[in-house]
Amino acid sequence: MAGNMKSMVLPVVAAAVFAGLGGMVIQRIKLDRAARENRSVALLDAAARARISAALRGAAQPPASVRE
Repeated sequence: MAGNMKSMVLPVVAAAVFAGLGGMVIQRIKLDRAARENRSVALLDAAARARISAALRGAAQPPASVRE
C-alpha cells in the first residue's frame, strides 16, 4: 500500500503546480489585455515624470568628489 501511495504523490503535485502556473498565466494575460485597452500603464502625471527624470539625471552625474 505504501508503494502505491508514494507513486501517486508526484502526479498530484505535478497537477497542482501545473494548475497554479496556468492560473498565473491566465491572470497575467487578462491584466495585459486590460492595460492595453485602458492604456493605464503608460499614463503618468507631469509631476511623476519630472521626479523620474530628475532621479535619472541625478544618477547619471558622477559623485561630487570625482567632479572636483
